[in-house]
Amino acid sequence: MHSYRLRLDLQYFAGEKTEKATPRKRDDSRKKGQVAKSADLTSSFMLFAMFLVLYFFGPFLGRRFVLVLQDGLSASQVLQAVEEGRIEQILVEMLIQMGILVAPFFLTAVVIGVLGNFVQIGVLLSGEAIQPKLDRINPLQGVKRIVSVKALVEFLKSVFKLLVIGVTSGTVLWNNKVEISRLTSEPIGDALAIIGHLTFLLGLSVSIALIALAILDFAYQKFDFEKSIRMSKQDLKDEHKNTEGDPQIKGKIKQQQREMAMRRMMQEIPNADVVITNPTHYAVAIQYDDGKHMAPIVVAKGVDAVAFRIREKATAADVPIVENRPLARALFAQSEIGMAVDETFYQALAETLAFVYQLKQAK
Repeated sequence: MHSYRLRLDLQYFAGEKTEKATPRKRDDSRKKGQVAKSADLTSSFMLFAMFLVLYFFGPFLGRRFVLVLQDGLSASQVLQAVEEGRIEQILVEMLIQMGILVAPFFLTAVVIGVLGNFVQIGVLLSGEAIQPKLDRINPLQGVKRIVSVKALVEFLKSVFKLLVIGVTSGTVLWNNKVEISRLTSEPIGDALAIIGHLTFLLGLSVSIALIALAILDFAYQKFDFEKSIRMSKQDLKDEHKNTEGDPQIKGKIKQQQREMAMRRMMQEIPNADVVITNPTHYAVAIQYDDGKHMAPIVVAKGVDAVAFRIREKATAADVPIVENRPLARALFAQSEIGMAVDETFYQALAETLAFVYQLKQAK
């Protein structure tokens, strides 16, 4: 009973996602469009930039706006347009002028939007996030998303955001209550200037407060993202197995490769000129064809059981076997199959091959 309970506990901990995500897991999540990003951070900086544009270019844009309205809606201009049938043309010209006036705000929004996302996540093009999936229209999945912890956190964030906006706006208005009280007694031009100044202060203060909240939100989004891509110990093992390959399969492949190499080596032994042995532990098969090779070639080598098979194959093929313990050990240690032997062995091999050729001639 205790062993069964221990096994269940081990399975639980093995499946619990407690490990940090690997680089491969992060890359897979990024390809799916899953990244740590705060939409509030981009929108708050966008609002801040909008009010800066309004502060620096507001007076000029305001004057241009008034001139466009005066030119387009003056009584003489309208009457002349009606008589000549150019009302549509006047309206189109006014819309173009209005578009030019709005262009700085539009361009600012685009630039800040692109920069805000680039700073947070870099360059990311992923079509998987917009691919149609049936689970998105599943009512049960929709209910789970609505009543999830993440939805509750987003709701609390929205409530807190509204609270911060209200407190910030109230503070700005309270600090400027004297200017507000003067609005009723000031001329229209001065009153509009006061309203514009208050609007700028209000917008700038609110946007700065939202930026502070957005930075906290980005930290939370990063924490939540890291938590969502955590892996269990079993996930790490499975990823390692997929990356490196199943050890059992790799072992079988290596075994098959060794067997194929062994068969090729054994097939070359009948072509050898001599087999040099230890005499029982080491065996090295040498081939020398002065028409093909500049030096003797090692066609097979082995130790213990493989050495026995080499000697057996050489005996069956009537290949001479010469016992030379130092030479067999040195050739085995310093030569590779299919490669020419080192120059240091030329003299010893020349004597051995000469001895073998003499034996063949004697027969």
